[in-house]
Amino acid sequence: MRRYKFMENYFEHNLKALSLNNRELCEKLIACNAAFNRYEFFASAFGKPVPAIVEGSSFLALHSRIDPEKEAHRLVSSRIDGKADIFFVFFGLGGGFLPQAALNGNTSGVLVIDYDINSIAELLNSIDYTDLLADPRFTLLIDPSPEQIEKTLFEIYNPSFSGNIQVLPLRTRVEKDKLKFDEAKEALESTLEKIKADYSVQVHFGKRMFNNIIRNLDAAQACRQSGKEFKITAKEAAICAAGPSLNDQIPILAERKKSMGENLFVLSSDTVLPVLLQAGLKPDAVLSLDCQHYSYYHFIGKKCRGIPLFLDIASPPLLSSFNDYPFFFLSNHPLAQYISRNFLSLPVIDTSGGNVTYACLSLLENLGMQKIIIYGADFSYLKGKVYAKGAYIYPLFEQKQNRLSPLEAKLSCFLYRSPFLTCDDDGHHCYETEQLRFYRRGIEQKASMMQADISSAPGTALPLFLTPRKIEKNRKGIEDYGKVLVSKNDFLKKYLEDIKSLPNPILKNAGFSYQAYKQSLNSEQETVFTTLLPLAAALKHRSPELSATELIECVKKYCIAFSRF
Repeated sequence: MRRYKFMENYFEHNLKALSLNNRELCEKLIACNAAFNRYEFFASAFGKPVPAIVEGSSFLALHSRIDPEKEAHRLVSSRIDGKADIFFVFFGLGGGFLPQAALNGNTSGVLVIDYDINSIAELLNSIDYTDLLADPRFTLLIDPSPEQIEKTLFEIYNPSFSGNIQVLPLRTRVEKDKLKFDEAKEALESTLEKIKADYSVQVHFGKRMFNNIIRNLDAAQACRQSGKEFKITAKEAAICAAGPSLNDQIPILAERKKSMGENLFVLSSDTVLPVLLQAGLKPDAVLSLDCQHYSYYHFIGKKCRGIPLFLDIASPPLLSSFNDYPFFFLSNHPLAQYISRNFLSLPVIDTSGGNVTYACLSLLENLGMQKIIIYGADFSYLKGKVYAKGAYIYPLFEQKQNRLSPLEAKLSCFLYRSPFLTCDDDGHHCYETEQLRFYRRGIEQKASMMQADISSAPGTALPLFLTPRKIEKNRKGIEDYGKVLVSKNDFLKKYLEDIKSLPNPILKNAGFSYQAYKQSLNSEQETVFTTLLPLAAALKHRSPELSATELIECVKKYCIAFSRF
């Protein structure tokens, strides 16, 4: 191999290009101490600089010594489907041939992860990366923590606009820092699981959530103007979930409620409401999270008008009419956050756990409750049962059964709709699914971070692993329920104008880039665009042939047509 003959120092040129998109990394590179002993540089047969890791008296080339560009094009092309956009993640920067080949193709974005900032400074000093670093679709992470990888990926990648993710390691580079790159791989996989779970919800419910939020604006404004407040004075709270073990725990809860009276605050999930009422136990409040119309079955025909009802702003609109004391709250939906800043300030409840029990914990956390006992939170199918007896699903399936599909068959279909996981349940006869296990771990993690003593009631289902503790904390209340900032009509008028004013993407040879489009927006435009992402996921799922630019136009038209007043 012949050594590469340098014509100039590229460091300043590369930093100037990098500063267009990543000033923070520029500052770190300026302050670093490049030792200039990690790499040796050789010229390929076509004169391109090929970095090689110095290892004693030998050198490990990171790319082909004949034609690194052709090699990169071949590797990248093997992962690209010509009909769909691809988002690439590369482990190792090397000479930049792989990410550059990706950006030259039908690629929506590129993320490069590498370690040892001093050696990166050496590369930037020796090779011209200006075209790569200046591309708004390109992101470089050096020495990132797992949290930084997660944060960055959430910012620059969106399945609706970015397409599928492909991961390509620069193998020679990765082998030299295997432990670090293994950690990066784990962080990447973990983040993609979260994105996948979040995107799945958006795909199935994004359209319905948008519709419900817009339709609930009148009711939310009316609730605020009614002057209702919610306070709590109880010393202990009970959360009632809909697991099958609740049927055996209700007598214990009823006895405790009888002895403690107002000192025990019983918070019910909407699914459990008919179960408790049937058992003669009236909860002190109910929380409903689901945006689906099935939520109506929990309330229709039930004597619950006087029970305070906490509703997600994305709940079905008619639910608030079943109750004299509805209290709307905001979840993680970006449109809900936008409403809070521009229309009506509402309490925020953490719903990231994806289930109503998790939201109940968050509500009690906001209320400052110090002692909480959870009932019926099985997160598994105890002895093949799906819900506590009396839940909506039993009368619903009874009404729909026929000779060809009796009640037992419908319950079996519901039970087996997801594959079971292998579970060592120590004789509990419980069956877990991947989703239920995710919910269980979310509850355990949430409880571990709360300033409260949280435990689960004894039962025959799989136990929750909760660490009891006693922590003093000042009591709170949802007293300042919300402030109306503008009228609903004025809010919608401005929101629709902001949607209309979103710029059309400026397409280059490479096509649309989610990351580049976001960078082209000012802060207010980016906020408005973010409110449309769940709806975009739903519309993209229904019309997968839509290109990214067509999807943006489709979303804008839908919002304007639906929100017109």
